[in-house]
Amino acid sequence: MTHVLVIANETAASETLLEALRGEAGASGDRITVIAPVSEPSQGYVVYEDTRRASAGRRLDRTMTALREAGITAQGFVVETGPVQAAKDALAQLEPRVDEIVVSTHPEERSGWMRRNVVEEIVRAAKGVPVKHVVSTEGADGGANVLVIANQTVVSSELLDRIRRRAAQGPASFLIVAPQSDEEEHADADRRLRRALSELRGDGIEAHGQVVHPDPYTAARQTVHDERVDEIIVSTFPGEKSGWLRRDLVERLRRDTGLPVEHVISPYPQRVAT
Repeated sequence: MTHVLVIANETAASETLLEALRGEAGASGDRITVIAPVSEPSQGYVVYEDTRRASAGRRLDRTMTALREAGITAQGFVVETGPVQAAKDALAQLEPRVDEIVVSTHPEERSGWMRRNVVEEIVRAAKGVPVKHVVSTEGADGGANVLVIANQTVVSSELLDRIRRRAAQGPASFLIVAPQSDEEEHADADRRLRRALSELRGDGIEAHGQVVHPDPYTAARQTVHDERVDEIIVSTFPGEKSGWLRRDLVERLRRDTGLPVEHVISPYPQRVAT
């Protein structure tokens, strides 16, 4: 019996990966362990409140069900670490020893793991254990990852209503990145972000967020590098009030990310009670 270690998160329940595992196990009677890493962002204060872990857990549950229905011996774990460290830990700790590693990602143009050279890093960490890369062309949930860039306008009705309308159009997960300005306390940005997340989650929308680098362009580009992002929503005050617009943020992101970027204008500052 061969023990196969699978490293996957967003694509864990994709049919591409499941078909590859069914084929391998059907031929050799493999034992399969699936590890779903839920890594923190490379910068910023995290306000996830377990939403990402819960999402990874739901995908992993579907994977385990599909594998067991196919008669495959399988176990799975959600881990709070990056994919490379997850592979290193699994290689050191799993019994029986790992004979093969399968890494599942989105295609290169959509994959944060590919942009961070995760597959190559896992090959190096494997120290001779064979590594197979599976590219899943469909999303695990069939939904989009929408990056929202907003700070002082993050609790505006204009932005929250736009997110609600986008959620109603089809499955989507929203990552709200709030660049903290140099002139304000972290607690103020954090309070606004938590209120926005609370309202959206109260509507059944999958949303999580973080307070990040004060420059919105840098924060957005870093997130697109680290994450799978399909769409971007930028929320600002009107042109005469917005430093972000004076720096041409919306057009720069359209040009430099190649992603659809929508601009939401929120006309009045929003204050959150302490």
